[in-house]
Amino acid sequence: MNAYDVYLYGMILITNSYLLKDSFPEPDTYAEIAQAHRFPGGETGSCARVLASLGAKIKMDGNHMGIYTYDRIKAFFEPIDVDISRLTYDKDYDGLEDMVFIDRNTRTCFGTFARYFASGEKRWNMPCEDDIKAARVVGLDPFFGEASELVAQYCRKHGKKYVTIDCKYDSLLHGYSEVNVVSNEFLKSNYPHEDIEALFEKYTQASEGLVIFTFGARDVLYGRKGENIRHFTPYTVEVVSTLGAGDSFKAGTVHALLQGMSDAEIVRFASATAAVACCGFPLWLNPPTLEKINALMNQCVDIFKYFNLI
Repeated sequence: MNAYDVYLYGMILITNSYLLKDSFPEPDTYAEIAQAHRFPGGETGSCARVLASLGAKIKMDGNHMGIYTYDRIKAFFEPIDVDISRLTYDKDYDGLEDMVFIDRNTRTCFGTFARYFASGEKRWNMPCEDDIKAARVVGLDPFFGEASELVAQYCRKHGKKYVTIDCKYDSLLHGYSEVNVVSNEFLKSNYPHEDIEALFEKYTQASEGLVIFTFGARDVLYGRKGENIRHFTPYTVEVVSTLGAGDSFKAGTVHALLQGMSDAEIVRFASATAAVACCGFPLWLNPPTLEKINALMNQCVDIFKYFNLI
């Protein structure tokens, strides 16, 4: 009997988000802020919000909370029944926050993450093996070095499938993963001169799991070792904000894995989850729901049938 559905390990912080009325401004000009919000964020914090909206029971762990973040994190996660009992509250630490400016097509993030990781203080928890053993599926951020690797090792030991994001193809986290979702931003930063199809082959050869490359509004590439690359065209929606789209794709992937979906179904469901996330702002108040995700997928199926495409 599992104590919860999903164990999440990774980045949990406070995001100060600003939706601009128009496009992101040129230097030395003015921009009007249409909305401003302060909610939990981070790759794991946002993923937890979406998964809770999809009906999953969650326990999560990761970086330390500080005096300006813990109370707010606690206040927002308690009502949606996300277990944060493992999080460490450090009263001598401010806590992690970022600031994000969003227009219709872009999001620009400002933070102190380089200093956070370079400080040598390692303000994050080591994972508890029993937490991973008690979960059905795991979502894993790669940011915390040996601690993230230990989650992967515990998953392998206990036969738990996990979804990770933005891992290099020669990493332990990728090698043990059931799904690795790799963003265009990560690919451009880490493999700027690689041919995408050749790079995809390196990824699939290094793991038995599903590899997914995402490129925003362009086709998703996905597949496994020994297969041809498969393509999926993302859903077209009226975008309000792209903030949290990647985290929602990750959440959709975790949910699909939890439900035992096929590879094609995983990509389709995760893409629809991300698309629905783009239709509202902020994500915390407008998370994707199963009703909205299924409505989008069914709407597109009806269109395909109308034009005899399926």
